[in-house]
Amino acid sequence: MTNRSRGTGKIETAIENCRSEGKWKKVIELAEELKLGSPHYECLANFLIGEGKLENFLDENPPIEANFTKAKTGLSEAKSYLQMVTGDDGQRAGIALDSHLLLAKLAYACGQYDEVLEHFVKAELNSLSEKELTPRSLRILAESYAIKGLSLENQGPQKGSSRYKIAERESEMITSFERAADLGLLYLQDQDAVANTTASEQRRMGAILETALQRAPIVLIKAGKLQEAIERYRSMLSAVETKTTQTLRLTLARQLAEVLLRGVSGTIYTPPTTSTLPRSTHAGAKKLWKPRKYSGRNQFLPRNLHEETILLLLISEALAVRDAVLSVSPEFREARAHTIGNATAIYDLLALATVRWGLASLLHQSFEKALKFTFGEQHVWRQYALSLASTGNHSQAVRALSESSLLVPTDPLPCLMSAKICYENLGRMQEGIEYAQKALSKEVKGLRPSRAQLLVGIGWQQIALGFTLRSEREKYHKQALEAFEKAIQADSNDHLAEYYLALQYALLHDIPSAVLHIQTALALRAEHANSLQLFALLLTANRRHKEALVVVDDALLEFPDNLNLFQLKAHLELHLNEAEKALNTTQKMLMKWKELYELQLSGESTTDYVEKQSDTRSTQHHSSQLSDRDSSSIHAASISASRIEQALSEAASSLSSFTPRQGPQKALIIQIRIWLLMSDVYLALDQPSEAMNCVQEAASINMLSPQVMYQRGLVYLHQNQLTDAKQSFLDAVSVNTYFTDALRALGETYHLIGQPRLAEKVLRDAVQIDPNDAHLWFTLGQVLETLNDFESAADSMASALQLETHCPVLPFTSIALTFE
Repeated sequence: MTNRSRGTGKIETAIENCRSEGKWKKVIELAEELKLGSPHYECLANFLIGEGKLENFLDENPPIEANFTKAKTGLSEAKSYLQMVTGDDGQRAGIALDSHLLLAKLAYACGQYDEVLEHFVKAELNSLSEKELTPRSLRILAESYAIKGLSLENQGPQKGSSRYKIAERESEMITSFERAADLGLLYLQDQDAVANTTASEQRRMGAILETALQRAPIVLIKAGKLQEAIERYRSMLSAVETKTTQTLRLTLARQLAEVLLRGVSGTIYTPPTTSTLPRSTHAGAKKLWKPRKYSGRNQFLPRNLHEETILLLLISEALAVRDAVLSVSPEFREARAHTIGNATAIYDLLALATVRWGLASLLHQSFEKALKFTFGEQHVWRQYALSLASTGNHSQAVRALSESSLLVPTDPLPCLMSAKICYENLGRMQEGIEYAQKALSKEVKGLRPSRAQLLVGIGWQQIALGFTLRSEREKYHKQALEAFEKAIQADSNDHLAEYYLALQYALLHDIPSAVLHIQTALALRAEHANSLQLFALLLTANRRHKEALVVVDDALLEFPDNLNLFQLKAHLELHLNEAEKALNTTQKMLMKWKELYELQLSGESTTDYVEKQSDTRSTQHHSSQLSDRDSSSIHAASISASRIEQALSEAASSLSSFTPRQGPQKALIIQIRIWLLMSDVYLALDQPSEAMNCVQEAASINMLSPQVMYQRGLVYLHQNQLTDAKQSFLDAVSVNTYFTDALRALGETYHLIGQPRLAEKVLRDAVQIDPNDAHLWFTLGQVLETLNDFESAADSMASALQLETHCPVLPFTSIALTFE
């Protein structure tokens, strides 16, 4: 391509200005005037008329397939004018090359891809050397490379082409798109500079250039050149921004983030290096056809995959928020929908990235900004609610879900999610049931109709477990049973409904029915940790402890990070008098805890850690593992008791000079349970000093935990230090009056120190709380025998024997809630 020198006449100057500004009708008028006034400029005038007619048509009819037929007739006159100047006269006037380039553009608008490529061969497009160009010439050249790439892509390889020819064609297409991208960005930068200095109107990018800029990295991805595509994205994003490319920058940043999230793993990721950063260059070394790039010493350089992905998404978010349309007037409806669509796509990617790498707080902040212009979007409210839940703001999450539900009243999902949060995180069972019943009233047939009914049943089941009065407990257990049966009637293939029905029968001590339904649940979904755990517990209730151990070992192969299964395995080994194996199991459990949680507690965030969190298969089970109602060696008799224990423990902590160790409470609670379980194992091995060391480790996390106090009492009891044991059990019961294991141990201690009346009172209180505990009845029977109340003692022993026949190695309520 050459620059033409046409003198400095007023007409020529006006024409050039109009060409740069895209005023094509004016260009045609001035060219006609030039043709009449200066016959020796006839060749140039014909070129300008042809160019004007072509560009004017394409402004109104973009070069898309739907317009091909219209273009063939509508551009015939433009084609004639441009063909006039491809001969010797055009060569002498320096416009033949430009004519071929514009004829290629015209052929592309007509869908004639072979003709497009023929014109580029005649223009010798591949052999052009870099030189200074006018803005208009720069645009023509950028569009030419774009059109060549698009034509090669649309045309596809010729039949019978060799692999070499196909590879050569692919390389030529990629090169064309890359050159189009570089020249297009340079043209837009020049236009931006002109607009800033002259206050002229900002030129649009045009469909061809915009398509080429986005296709450049995509064709590299399609060709399997992922790293080259990433470098192309990085190169375009590091180009100096213009007003025209602001929207494009948002698209490119989002696309690169998506590529990094979906197509790149930590093992093949290559971070940007200083060698790929733009550098300041001397004027003589400047590449004329490359866009200007940002340069500076203090540029931030991402060090790993998640840093670059998050950076790109935050840049995209900033651009989306800046472009957001806040007005709700009808005339802005389309623009508003477009900006909301852009923002929603970014927030979805941001949710994937932040959750994968444990950065939920960042997501929460982003959604708070998003709600300023997406307050009427249910999807955003729902995502915001999930971000709140993941950061521990569960009450706010429920309120956000309520807003989401108001926006689409027929959608049951927000109500289902609210019920789950109420059950699992807030302990507001009645409120959870209300949400589940609302979801049930909204359900559409065929859309998992059992789940709302199932959540109703879960609510009744949890309420039943919270009652100590037998009549109330039986009433709610019956309601739960009916709800679970209805859930199975609604969807007989729902493994979760079968699991909860099995659990309900287990809680009602109907072990045969529980076994039948848990087998059905496992037939529907064999890989379900809670079902496997319940199945193992049911086997222990049938005195089949060795078979249960086999089930747990198999389950751990499938769920190697599930600490609940480790806990059950250790208890089974203790029951089978294999304390050495139990010690090995608890040591593995502690190592697994360190692997999963230690970095989280230390506040570190290394690449290896975040990658592990995203790749670990059973991470989804961590949130419910060893929940507050569970225990390694102690079981709170009811859910309400567990909550009182937690509340009193927190209150005692706030009133004491002792401050529990800082950090994520779920991880710390799990660590306490592991140390206490290990203490139990050492007691079985007759190593009380080691057992006390484990208690001290747990106490260093929270010395005011009633479970720690109870376990300390067990160690004292093992050493026959009855006074210290009694005081420890009293401390535990003073924090949680419903702590039945501590009450039983306290009663046993009173019995040993010769205070049977006190022992009887404490044990009768415990039996009122949990009448299904065989150990309580047995200890009460021993005390009553000492008091010579043989008839009552016999009744207590009989109750113990009856309950012991279906007593699992751990209570059925030790299984954490699950919703999957």
